[in-house]
Amino acid sequence: MFALPSASPPLITCILLLRFELTVAAGTRTDALGVPAAIAPEPGSQQIGAVSAAAEAFGIDPGMRLGEALARCQQLMLIPPDPTGVADAFERMLVSLESIGAAVEPLRPGLVCFDARGLLRLHGGTLAAVLTAARRAVGMPARIGVAPTRFVALAAAAGARPRQPLVIDGDVRQVRGFLAPRPIELLRGDPELASLPEAFERLGVVTLGELAALPRAAVADRFGPLGLRAQRLARGVDTALRPRVAGELVHESLELPEASSGLQLERALGLLIDRLLARRERRGRTLRAVVLSARLVERGGTWRQQVTFRESLSDPVRMRLALTPRLQLLPAPAHKLRLTVERFGPPTSDQQALLEEPARARAVRLREAIGQVRAAAGPDAALRVLHIDPRSRFPERRSVLAPFER
Repeated sequence: MFALPSASPPLITCILLLRFELTVAAGTRTDALGVPAAIAPEPGSQQIGAVSAAAEAFGIDPGMRLGEALARCQQLMLIPPDPTGVADAFERMLVSLESIGAAVEPLRPGLVCFDARGLLRLHGGTLAAVLTAARRAVGMPARIGVAPTRFVALAAAAGARPRQPLVIDGDVRQVRGFLAPRPIELLRGDPELASLPEAFERLGVVTLGELAALPRAAVADRFGPLGLRAQRLARGVDTALRPRVAGELVHESLELPEASSGLQLERALGLLIDRLLARRERRGRTLRAVVLSARLVERGGTWRQQVTFRESLSDPVRMRLALTPRLQLLPAPAHKLRLTVERFGPPTSDQQALLEEPARARAVRLREAIGQVRAAAGPDAALRVLHIDPRSRFPERRSVLAPFER
């Protein structure tokens, strides 16, 4: 049982799943987690992904170049990346946590936070019951930390033992005392601060306590706003949680024939767009962001691209213009294509005017059309005729083609 603090500070609960991407990518190959293994580099990259504990024993870390990793361990097993599977598994975990009443803030795959104060009455009035329900909803071995702020909860989860949540009281001195000996590497939990720990270590700052003790003016002069933010985190000061808006997963998938080429892929994408717009769950809403993913044939694994439209769309033609160029980024032939709604927009209400539209509205629509054409066919797809010397005897001097001003 866990005793609640006398006051009622936030009970930010952080759930950390170590090597989440590697576990999902390995799938049924559970033996890969007990041997030196790593996620193979993404297409066009030479840096490996998450690594197993056995690989860490050889000095192999995530983000290391493939050649250096193989030089340290020739028996390193490379597992094809599965970004689609990771995203789906993480989404299922978030939905499970939301089903017990948690307002979750996803930080990265395998790391999520929520405030447990609002769940106490739903689960027996004790923090232990809330954490038990959360662990049951996750369904995977996880490390749990509870603290007044997000970053302190992350540090607590990183130092917690399996099945033994670490709870930090809301006293400021206790929080700072807990953070002081922690490594500066914990700042990598924030994507915006991921590059700072290396710079701090070069200056001899290896713990959060040393960072918190630095003069504020010196940190601001050397590292700017990001450095000040890192120092506030090291001192136990953090922003409030930003829970996501619970949504619904709407997607369409299509099995592809063997050796599908560019034209076949474009037709398959057009069919997926038509099916997605026809789904009853859309309820007349526009689409603001979608995810185009595929399961690859040759190298295995999956491929995933998130696309955010310039404005919310419900027009299939404009969606094809924005999504078709992404098919050229496929690293290998695919046997399954899927289109998923990442975020909905407002309901369709862009009605045409009864009379002629004002010049300003026509200009806005023209600029948007030009942007879509350039995104689909390149920067030279929309040009205008610029008259230079209309009276010249040489036709090539009379006018030239110039970029269309948006």
